[in-house]
Amino acid sequence: MAEGKRLAPIPGPRGLPLLGNLFDVNSELPISSQLQFADTYGEIFQLNFPTINIVFADGIPRPPSLCTRALVHELCDESRFEKSVGGPVEEVRHAVHDGLFTARSLGSGEMEPNWGVAHRILMPDFGPLLIQGMFAEMHEARHGPAEAIMVSEDFTRLTLDTLALCSMNFRFNSYYHGNLHPFINAMNEFLVESGNRFPRPAVANNVIFRQATNKFWSDIQTMRETVQAVVRSRKEDAGSARRDLLSAMLDGVDPKTGGKLSDDSIIDNLITFLIAGHETTSGMLSFAFYQLIKHREAYRRAQEEVDDLLSTGPIRAEHMNKLPYLSAVLRETLRLNPTIPIISLRARKDDVIGGKYAISKDQIVLAFLAKTHLDPRVFGETASEFDPERMLDASFERRNKEFPDNWKPFGNGMRACIGRAFAWQEPLLVMAMLLQSFNFVLHDPDYVLQIKQTLTIKPKGFHMRAVIRNGLTPTELEHRLSGQAATIDSESAASRAEANNGDRGGARQEALKPLSIYYGSNSGTCESLAQRLAADAPSHGFAVTGVDALDAANQNLAKDQPVVIITASYEGLPPSNAALFCGWLASLEGSELDGLSYAVYGCGHHDRTQTFHRVPKLVDTTIRARGGSRILGVDVFWPAMRVKYGAAETAHGEATHGEATYGEATHGEGQLASALPVHFSAPRSSTLRQDVREAAVVSTKTLTGPGGAPKRYLEIQMPDGMAYRAGDYLAVLPVNLKESIDRALQQFQLARDAYITIEADRQTTVPTNSSVPVYDLRGYYVELAQPATKRGIPALHEAALHEAAKQQLQALAGPLYTSETAAKRVSILDLLHWFPSVDLSFSSVLALLLPMRVRQYSISSSPLWDAQRTTLTYSVLEEPALADPQNRQHVGVASSYLASLAPGDKMRVSVRLSHTAFHLPSDVDKTPTVCICAGAGIAPFRGFMQERAVQVAAGRNLAPALLFFGCRGPSSDDLYRDELDKWQAMGAVDVRRAYSRVNLGDGSGSAVGEACRCRYVDDRLWHDRVDLMELWDRGAKVFVCGSRGMGERVKKVFVKMLSLERQDQIPGDAGSGPGSSQEQRALKWFESIRNERYATEVFD
Repeated sequence: MAEGKRLAPIPGPRGLPLLGNLFDVNSELPISSQLQFADTYGEIFQLNFPTINIVFADGIPRPPSLCTRALVHELCDESRFEKSVGGPVEEVRHAVHDGLFTARSLGSGEMEPNWGVAHRILMPDFGPLLIQGMFAEMHEARHGPAEAIMVSEDFTRLTLDTLALCSMNFRFNSYYHGNLHPFINAMNEFLVESGNRFPRPAVANNVIFRQATNKFWSDIQTMRETVQAVVRSRKEDAGSARRDLLSAMLDGVDPKTGGKLSDDSIIDNLITFLIAGHETTSGMLSFAFYQLIKHREAYRRAQEEVDDLLSTGPIRAEHMNKLPYLSAVLRETLRLNPTIPIISLRARKDDVIGGKYAISKDQIVLAFLAKTHLDPRVFGETASEFDPERMLDASFERRNKEFPDNWKPFGNGMRACIGRAFAWQEPLLVMAMLLQSFNFVLHDPDYVLQIKQTLTIKPKGFHMRAVIRNGLTPTELEHRLSGQAATIDSESAASRAEANNGDRGGARQEALKPLSIYYGSNSGTCESLAQRLAADAPSHGFAVTGVDALDAANQNLAKDQPVVIITASYEGLPPSNAALFCGWLASLEGSELDGLSYAVYGCGHHDRTQTFHRVPKLVDTTIRARGGSRILGVDVFWPAMRVKYGAAETAHGEATHGEATYGEATHGEGQLASALPVHFSAPRSSTLRQDVREAAVVSTKTLTGPGGAPKRYLEIQMPDGMAYRAGDYLAVLPVNLKESIDRALQQFQLARDAYITIEADRQTTVPTNSSVPVYDLRGYYVELAQPATKRGIPALHEAALHEAAKQQLQALAGPLYTSETAAKRVSILDLLHWFPSVDLSFSSVLALLLPMRVRQYSISSSPLWDAQRTTLTYSVLEEPALADPQNRQHVGVASSYLASLAPGDKMRVSVRLSHTAFHLPSDVDKTPTVCICAGAGIAPFRGFMQERAVQVAAGRNLAPALLFFGCRGPSSDDLYRDELDKWQAMGAVDVRRAYSRVNLGDGSGSAVGEACRCRYVDDRLWHDRVDLMELWDRGAKVFVCGSRGMGERVKKVFVKMLSLERQDQIPGDAGSGPGSSQEQRALKWFESIRNERYATEVFD
């Protein structure tokens, strides 16, 4: 209790009269609203509903007086709090009554009688040794499809089949029938309806939702009758020696009372095991594979541990205790994604928690594990990141001693999960078997985790693809998994490729030679180039056996056919779908790739000198060092392939099998791309892109005054279920300018209402085999303004009818390419306009155009402001076209598209995660924030400060935040001035400005004074270095957003400040050596802390 101490009110959102916070919570995904409230209000918050008062505690003690004991640790004191059964679980009681999971407390530590009997009888049967006795059944139940597509759904089938087999020797056989067993359908619909019934009044369930209620009771009857039949069958088989949970319940005697479980209680608890066990374990497996696929170093380590332990042999029960890293992966998964994110407790008496929050007797208190597991006091600044290292046995045990109750995914005390040992062995077994036999990649490389919530949480819409490892065929793998000796098939490389990749061309490709193509790509450029190369392959005598992400080639590079790799670097690191492959390459030590023929092509920007082509070069040199043989250089790929493999070009027109946007790889070698057969028609239909979803424009406005590049604001209603964090990106799929589309149509004298049909028998990025408007094709699917490529211009050269045009085009593709073509953004349309003698068909020009790509913009809002809406802050690019400055403007495709949108318009978007370092500190109460930007670079920091303003308004005391902002002047582009002034008055931010277009000469005027005579943001940093270094000493995180030039100037000033003002912080060995200056040492140390305390987001 807190005698003599002043009690504090529990904060929370203000509700409506009578209805309270009923409409403040997302009914489909309550956890999303609860997380938002926790971020807003801090350590504790309260929600009020018409019939209940709920307190959430996130366990992060803010005031110093709470540092000795976290709130959730108090809630886990069973002398003060006991488990509460309510909400949807109360509805589940209709099916399982007083089962182990749903039994009520009777007070004074007593439970309903049947709970005690079942608990005492079953506790010995959930011990580790007896659980290991179920290993054979677990192993047998694992058979599923060779590749998992719908992850959560397939793991749900797997865990349910395993539980049924191990607990009562019953087979649902979910993988072997087209229709699910009636029990499974009934259970799934029962659980959904349990969640739906909870918030509704009883009269509504019985009257308005009578049909759903009748189905609810019918589903309960189906479940109970199914299990009752199993119990009856076992009792009739009196001579059965089988030992499982059902036999334990039938034969067991309560050591306390001498009683046995009734048949009804046995049925209650068997259904309880199936409901509770399969949901939590399938969710844990789904989240674990998501985390591993997204964190490739952890994936590599987990698979390496499995390989070292098992090699290619069968997995056995004794292996389960020899997988420490895999166990750490599961612990870390449950920390970040607890499948039961909330523990509901009830106060035994009037109490005070945290020394100041009053709790009444019988009041419900929720331990919000989804936040307590992210406590930065326990897990540090990386609390929100996936790091299995922190969950290895020694660290895990040390942290539990230092911070009791910091990890509670299995519940608390005597009501904790009785089946924990079972729930741990099953996912360990599944993960070990799958990692031993398969490599996994995301089906959608851009997938961002979404949550589906019922009684538990699971990933929503998560799909992954399985690639068989070690060159095995499905038949060989089946033999190995079933424990049989693997019979080595005598399949050829071509037949194996067909087995793994499917038929990619049928009889027409029988005479073609196999070729594999892999790409590493975040933005899609390298993937487009890979598809383009694949489309061209048949015309040179090659059949592409697969075009896939580089991670699909992990441990799986074929040596019996040439391999082409196209990849980029991202700040010197591999693309997200190539990290596992690169990690595998780095682990090779001998001549493992001897006999591999390969070619590596790189994408990158020359301005990024320190990291330019780092990953392509690394891949190339590593493969070569490990025995691989280069095919040849970049400009003569197909001739080199024909010389080395003897593949002849097919007759003109036979090699199409491609698509309109792919077919350019022959250009530069004196040939035109193979023309695709096209047919113009009248029907109106269109194919839409699937990698982005529809959003709606809410409002728009111009943020700047006259003069200079206009900057605009766009507010967007997000698609349902699409979540973001302040600092993330919004990917926008734009539409080409009307002027560009008209220009393209005029080039071929096509009417606006013309239609086109593109014939293709492979996956493409344009609509095929259906009639679509040419206007849509040119507007939505291809890039019209991108500079022509070195491989595209020679196609025009080949088609030019005049020698003068040929010579000029040859120069534009050669010595003049950088200065005249790329620098001046000369497009294919420009060249066709300049050289009318070029005679190319519509389909050939279409083959030269890159597919439309998304553009990424920093989100300039916080979900704490509105989780369903985002805003963008962007500059509109419009300047004289360098290719034709007298007659045409160069207008940014995406920015002009955004500027054309009006409220109510629809657009296609998706959220892309920013670097983990580019988010507000996890402990905003203690860690200061410094943001540095210029112009539209303020976008992410507006989101940061908006989030802080919401938190301050909710009563939180935050660490200081400085915002250094450079712009032209107060009257032109001092963006969000009114908002920032308001937030500064609240104490959410302290803004320091620099004005580049204000006359500072006479030193007069408020603008000059406000900018402290600083023209640029780096000037202001130096001017305010004392304040900046004070926050740095307090552990501040620094964020920079703006142009590359601004970023370099800020970096230079920052290094200078550290070298002069904080020499004592620079390690003695940083940059040591002859001639090393203090600033050089500071620079080396500064580079070592990038993305820890100094994060950048720069653009060209």
